[in-house]
Amino acid sequence: MIDQDTVGRIIQEAKIEEVVSDFVTLHKRGVNYVGLCPFHNERTPSFTVSPAKNLFKCFGCGKGGSPITFIMEHEQMGYADALRYLAKKYNIEIVEKDLSEDELARRNDRESCFLMNEYASKYFEDNLWNTDEGLSVGLAYFRQRGFSDAIIKKFHLGYSLAGKSKLYEAATKAGYAQDLLLKTGLCNESQQGGLIDRFRGRVMFPVYTLSGKVVAFGGRILHTADNTAKYLNSPESEIYHKSNELYGIYLAKQSIVKQDKCYLVEGYTDVMSMHQSGIENVVASSGTSLTQGQIKQIHRFTSNIVVLYDGDSAGIKASLRGIDMLLQEGMNVKVVLLPDGEDPDSFAKGRDSSEFMKYLSEKETDFIHFKTRLLLTEAGNDPIKKATLISNIVDSIAIIPDAIIRQVYIKDCSMQFDISEAVLTQEVVKKIGKNTGTELHNQRKAVANTPIVSEQLPFAYKEERNLITFILEKGNETIAINMPEGDVIRLRVLDFIYQNLQDDNLEFEYPLHRRIMEQAISYEGDLRSYFFNCPDLELQKYAFSLADKNNAFPAGELSENALSYYVERSVLEFKAKMLEKRSKELPKLIRAAAGNGEAIAGLLAEQTQLKELRSMLSKYMAEMSHRPRN
Repeated sequence: MIDQDTVGRIIQEAKIEEVVSDFVTLHKRGVNYVGLCPFHNERTPSFTVSPAKNLFKCFGCGKGGSPITFIMEHEQMGYADALRYLAKKYNIEIVEKDLSEDELARRNDRESCFLMNEYASKYFEDNLWNTDEGLSVGLAYFRQRGFSDAIIKKFHLGYSLAGKSKLYEAATKAGYAQDLLLKTGLCNESQQGGLIDRFRGRVMFPVYTLSGKVVAFGGRILHTADNTAKYLNSPESEIYHKSNELYGIYLAKQSIVKQDKCYLVEGYTDVMSMHQSGIENVVASSGTSLTQGQIKQIHRFTSNIVVLYDGDSAGIKASLRGIDMLLQEGMNVKVVLLPDGEDPDSFAKGRDSSEFMKYLSEKETDFIHFKTRLLLTEAGNDPIKKATLISNIVDSIAIIPDAIIRQVYIKDCSMQFDISEAVLTQEVVKKIGKNTGTELHNQRKAVANTPIVSEQLPFAYKEERNLITFILEKGNETIAINMPEGDVIRLRVLDFIYQNLQDDNLEFEYPLHRRIMEQAISYEGDLRSYFFNCPDLELQKYAFSLADKNNAFPAGELSENALSYYVERSVLEFKAKMLEKRSKELPKLIRAAAGNGEAIAGLLAEQTQLKELRSMLSKYMAEMSHRPRN
């Protein structure tokens, strides 16, 4: 956990224009800056950066927030990682607290493994460019494959020298412990004792996490040898779980978000060649069957995925299960089949982005249609095989979570196979029931036992929202309050609102408003800055949305008199609304209490009192409207 003082320093030091300009070209426009939004495609700049407010806002796609929010959205980081990113940018030392000894040890162990991999990556890259063996073997191989030096450097490719212990010797000399070389799988234990390099004599492909840390390596051998695998990968470790990683995701994530589409290929060089052709929203499963972990990574950025198949791929049928998993995750899946003898690597060579993109857009096929054609070709005119094919297609349709999309596919298949929609729908329903089984039964039972909760906003939501806006924007400012005895006291806006609610035994009904009030009262510091950078992301987004459409008071600087007027009026409007709500409830309560004379008498007395209070409040608010506000 990052120490709160450190968080405060980061929030104070991070300047929105400096953070954003690392990723977006900004141009001065008045007191603000503008640029092309990094979160969606646009030709006319609608992305605005306000140094005065330390916020960004895109009026095209609606995204906005603080420097921390920007890094979280742009780099797809969690709150803590975004803080660490900004701390590094502004040279602020991270102070951790409240971690147990075991937690600290585990975190230190993980960080040590990442540092070990980072060292190894730089070591391999240095070998490629600065050793005779690296230049003549490794770099020559990449260039022979048609990769430019720019792409080789972009992916930080490297070379592991052929000597048995070159990395081991260099790493230990640099101060890295042997156990880190073993934990990361960079070295193995030799039968003769000591350590030997795992990847010796191979060109190296570092694998990066979403946040840009080197998590593993892939190494390709450049000569044929008995009992030697062409590709060798890092073993599973404390930091590396192959089923959760995608090659190229770190370089692709921004483009995936911007294009709202991800291309999925098989190997490292497929990704690199597509980058060289100008297509960056591409990742590779690195030769493994697609996993739920990998699918969830892609789904963080887009729901649209295009799978590229080799023209002569014999493994298409074997990979259909992975695509079914994509459908089950609720993704929109399309397929592109490349010409015979081509893979994404070879096909991309010599083609620029526009030529490649034209081919992809023309050849994209909906997965269900692609699977149908594939299996129809295999079934031929055999009616039994055709029936099996239809059942197979129904399996895929049944796992799609969206009922409307399922129905569209049922209609398509009905026309294609000349089978009634009713029959196909019945089969799909059977499959859904079979797939869910006990889980579906438990879900229905849970729903049946769950009380229905109204989604309507509270009766006084608008008035509550105005008070919360004052707390966020002006909560630390002071106002002068005229007391009945003629005295004048000075209170923070937050304290004035809180005390007024407490005095009348009132509280906010909207849950987010209650949470903001609870945290505001216990926080000592700049309330606006705190909530705009709040670790509770729900509160952070809500706070920004209120600042984005503030109607509680006029824009610009307010004098103390004006601020006092608008705050007091908003408090009175909230109280009036709560009185109105209670007044509407009382007739129902009186009818419900029929036969209980004592209860009815009490409710009638309350009703009379409420009428008097509402009358007094209306009169006072009318008098307030004539109060000077300058």
